Amino acid sequence: MAAVRSSRSATAARAPDIDAPGTSGGAFPPPILEDPNRALPRAILHGFYGALWWLAIVLGSPWWGWRSLTDKTFRRMALARLGWGLARRSPGAAPRILIHGVSVGEVKAAQSLVEAIGKGTRAYDVVISTTTDTGFEVARELFADHEVVRFPVDPGWIVTRFLRRIDPVCVVLVELEIWPNFLRAANIAGIPVAVVNGRITATSYSSYRLFRNLLPQFNRISLFCVQGEEYARRFAALGCDPGRILVTGNVKADSLGDGPVGPGEELLRLLGGAPGQVILTAGSTHPEEELLVVKAWRDHAPETRLVLVPRHPRRAVEIVAALAELGLEAQRLSELRAGEAPDPERPALVDTIGELERVYGLSDVVFIGGSLVPHGGQNMLEPASQGRAVVYGPHVQNFQLEASLLEARGAAIRLPDGEQLGPQLGALARDPGLRRRMGEAGLAAVGEQKGATARTLSALEERCLTNVSGVSREQDSR
Repeated sequence: MAAVRSSRSATAARAPDIDAPGTSGGAFPPPILEDPNRALPRAILHGFYGALWWLAIVLGSPWWGWRSLTDKTFRRMALARLGWGLARRSPGAAPRILIHGVSVGEVKAAQSLVEAIGKGTRAYDVVISTTTDTGFEVARELFADHEVVRFPVDPGWIVTRFLRRIDPVCVVLVELEIWPNFLRAANIAGIPVAVVNGRITATSYSSYRLFRNLLPQFNRISLFCVQGEEYARRFAALGCDPGRILVTGNVKADSLGDGPVGPGEELLRLLGGAPGQVILTAGSTHPEEELLVVKAWRDHAPETRLVLVPRHPRRAVEIVAALAELGLEAQRLSELRAGEAPDPERPALVDTIGELERVYGLSDVVFIGGSLVPHGGQNMLEPASQGRAVVYGPHVQNFQLEASLLEARGAAIRLPDGEQLGPQLGALARDPGLRRRMGEAGLAAVGEQKGATARTLSALEERCLTNVSGVSREQDSR
C-alpha cells in the first residue's frame, strides 16, 4: 500500500495530513477513455448480465405497468429512470460534468464540490443525478440552478442513451454507486469516471471481494478520491490501481457550517418548546426506533421537548398510529403549520422533507437514527457541526470513520444497546455543562476535516479534466 498516495500517518482523531494531489512529483495513470476489458470472457459476462436485465424487464413489466397506470408519481419516476424526457446538450454550451449521488446523504455531500466547480476558473455545466425520491427532492432544492435528473437503470441501451443525452466530459460518483453497464458505456464513450468521497463498508468490501473477478470491475474507474486510509486499503485490495487512489478526506465536512444553523422563526415557534426547555431531536430514524426513543424519553427525560424526524417522512401516518397505541398524541409539523397550537409536552413529528438541518439548529441533544437497528447509522457530523451533543446506538458501520472521529474527541456517545438510551438522554438533558463540552468538541472535530473539497477538485482537474474541450462528443461525431 505504499503506492497509495495519502498521509504518512492518519488517526481517527484528527484530519489526515494529506499531500495535495500532484505534489509528489511522480506521474499518475491517465484517465480511462476506452474499454479496458475487451477480452471475450468479459464480453460474455456482460452479455449474461444484460440477459438478466431483459429477463427482469419481461417478468417485472406487468407490475411496472400496473403501478405506472395507477400511480402518477411512480410513472414519472419510472419513465425518468428509463431515460425519457432528457434534453440534448445545447450546441456551444459549456462542457458538462455529471455528479451522481444515490440518495439524500450523497446529494448533500456533493454540495461543496458543486459550489467549488462553479467558482473555478473554467466554466462547467454541472448536472446532478440521483436515484431515490427523497434524494431527487433534496437535489432539486439544493441545486435549483442546475439540471437534476434520475440516474438510469442499468440495461446497456438505456445507459448508452442516457450518456449521449447528458453528454458529460466526466462522471463523478459520490461515495460508491457503481453499475457494470454504466461504467462500461462510459469507458466506450471515452468519458472518465471518478469516485469522490469514496468509502466502502466492511460488509460491502466482503461482497466485492467475493465477486472481484466478475462485476462491477473497478478497473473501469479513472480516479478514487477516498475519505480515509482504511478505505484506500480496501480499494487497493479489490484490485484498484494504487496509483489511481488518493486519500483526500471527507467532503461532507466542507458542506457543513461552522456553527448552529438558524431554524427560522417559524420552526422555533412550532417546535422550539417552552422557554428554557431542553430540545431532544431524534434524526433520520428508521422503523422501530421511534418507539424506542419515545419510551426512553417518557421514562427518563419527559421534561424535554421531543422532536422526531423520520428518515422517510411518508412513514408519518404509521408513526402517529404507533404512538397512539402508547397513549401519546403526536403533533405533525404539517398540521402545526396549518394552525394547530404547539404543545411542548407532546412529541412533535416532522413529516416534511428538507427540514433536518434546521431542526438540528434548534436542538440541544441529538440522537442519530439507523443506529439502534442494523441499518448502519446516518451522518452524525451534521449535528456535531452545529455544536450539538450527539448520541447513537451500536450500528454505525456505514459511518465508522465519522463516529470514531467524534468519539475520540469526546463529541459523541455510542451506546452498547437500546437499554442505555433512556439513562443517557436523561443525563444529557440535566447536564448543560456536558452538552456544551460535547458541542465544542464536535465543532473542533468537524473543523479539522475541512479542505477535502479543494483536494478532490484538484485531483479531478489533474486526472480527469486536463484535456476537456468545449465541443461535445455528439457535435464532434457529426
